[in-house]
Amino acid sequence: MGPVAALVRRLGHRRWFIRLARAYVPVDRLVARLSRGRLVAMGLRSLPFFLLTTVGRRSGSPRTVPLLYLPDDPDFVVIGSNFGQTHHPAWSSNLLANPAATVNLRGQPIQVQARLVRGEERDALITRLREMWPAYATYETTAARTLRVFRLERVPPGVSQP
Repeated sequence: MGPVAALVRRLGHRRWFIRLARAYVPVDRLVARLSRGRLVAMGLRSLPFFLLTTVGRRSGSPRTVPLLYLPDDPDFVVIGSNFGQTHHPAWSSNLLANPAATVNLRGQPIQVQARLVRGEERDALITRLREMWPAYATYETTAARTLRVFRLERVPPGVSQP
């Protein structure tokens, strides 16, 4: 991990950083869209980020958000931290309503099926997620809710999503 990414990981707990990061999400989304998913997370290549596109549960329209993810070959794991806000992020509610989604990983679209993780599997993944991004522990405390953890399982090519 590079020095900038290490610094960002350390600052992830700070309130001012959380406010700045929340304000930056629309800019990050625009940069990611213009770069076709090749640049996200302020260009910090050493942190695993991708674009997740879900179907809006109310609108039925595609909704894309840049997310930090935990690689769990061949799957991806994401957490609905919402920077420690008291409400769940919209993308996580979208996945509960319709688990079919698309991951854009460095410009490559990957069809996935989301599964909400619970129990011992969730506990093990939370430990790994906190190792990757220590601020998740802070976010869970400040949110005062159980953060949703999803496993995004790759859909084999040629298999249609339900």
